[in-house]
This record gives sequence, C-alpha cells and structure tokens, in this order.
Amino acid sequence: MNQTFKELEEGKKIYFASDFHLGAPDKISSRKREEKIVRWLDTIKDDAGGILLVGDIFDFWFEYKNVVPKGFSLFLSKLKEIRNMGIPVYFFTGNHDIWMFDYFPDEFGIEVLKKPTQFNIAGSLFYIAHGDGLGPGDRFYKFVKLFFTNKFCQWCFKWLHPTLGIGLANFWSGKSRLSNNSKEDEFYGDKEWLIIHSKNIESKNHHDFYMYGHRHIPTDLQLSESSRYINLGEWISKSTFAQFDGEVLELKTFEG
Repeated sequence: MNQTFKELEEGKKIYFASDFHLGAPDKISSRKREEKIVRWLDTIKDDAGGILLVGDIFDFWFEYKNVVPKGFSLFLSKLKEIRNMGIPVYFFTGNHDIWMFDYFPDEFGIEVLKKPTQFNIAGSLFYIAHGDGLGPGDRFYKFVKLFFTNKFCQWCFKWLHPTLGIGLANFWSGKSRLSNNSKEDEFYGDKEWLIIHSKNIESKNHHDFYMYGHRHIPTDLQLSESSRYINLGEWISKSTFAQFDGEVLELKTFEG
C-alpha cells in the first residue's frame, strides 16, 4: 500500500507519534496523559501538514456494532477539530488496538491502516508500521495474532456483553504490557527484530526512513548510508515524537 503527500507547503511539517496507551494503567494516569497529548496536538496543529499515529494509541480498543470503549473524549474531540481544519490524519493499528474497524473513518474521516505502509513524503520514502509481529522471533504473539485478526473470532467476541468483553480484554492487555516491560527497557542493537526486518526490506527496496512504535525505546540510528531506523518511543514516561519538514527528520520530546 502506498500513500503520498505532495510537496509540503512552506513551514508545514508531518508529525509522527505512537504508543499513547490511553486507558493504562488507571483512569487518573491516563487522563493526565490524555491532557498532555491534547496540549501537544494544540502546539502542532497550526503547522501540521499531516499527523501519523503509529499504533497502540489506546491500551485496548474494540468496536461493537453500536458501542465503542468509554472515555477519551478530550483526545477524540481534538482529533475531530484537527480533521475539521483539513489536516490529514492516519491511524495505524497496534497490538493493543488491533480491533479498529470503521468508527474512525466514519466519524472522523481518519484512515485506519492495518499493515506496513509506504509513504512518499516530499520525495522521501518512508516504510511505516507499528512493528508488532515483524521480523524474526516473537512466535507466540504471531500465533495469537492469527486469532485476533480472524474474522470468525472477532464475530464470536462481539457477542460478549461489552462489560464482560471489555473487562476481559483490559485484563489481557494489562498482562501483556506487564510481561513485556523488561523487553521494552533493553535495546538489542543489530539483534532487534525490527532492525533485522528493516535491513531485509532495504535489501530489496530502498526507503529513506523506517519508522515504528511498539518497542517503546526512542531510537534514531543509521541503518545504511542512505536510510535511517526510527522508533518513536512512548508517552507513558518519555513523550517522544518525530517531525519531518520535507528535508530534516527530528526525534523530539514534548514538555521536557
């Protein structure tokens, strides 16, 4: 899948962020983080040529036919305001919000992307994905993901009452996050699965930037002479994001 931004208007930038994990670990912490994210969106909206949210924006999300998870009104209202300004927004699904369907396209005009996607932004090629299940290793998750993405399994889950279904999913989501904390704190260099995956893609098709979330480690490193690996980090403790002005890409921190 390919997406294209034409030449950016003077002064405009493309912004990237991931792993807000809204809803975790509790309502109070999540609300403070949500308020911070809204402040960030307010600071970038006037010069944003586009915003790409690269997965795990919610710690859990499932769309029933007539029900979506409660909360996140500040964030959703700000997204609606930004879309009303004519700013394109793309939403990648992650392993925590994999069950996104038509709510964001229908309500906000936000395209939901479920697979790695190539973006041509002002002549630079980006390979963008949340990062879960890519590269070697993580075989258990890849097996589990087959069930999460299976249409019949999704159909079965939707028949659970939302109180039960969302409760079970939040429990599973919390266990997953806790079990991966140690992995998220350590950087494995060339043994990182996403770096291995990026090098494999680069050997076949050149991209200027390989951009992911998922690992929670803000990273900007040279993958080859003409390509870079970017991990956007997370907003639970680091509040990192990337901006691209058509020539220079920077990994930055919001409010310190």
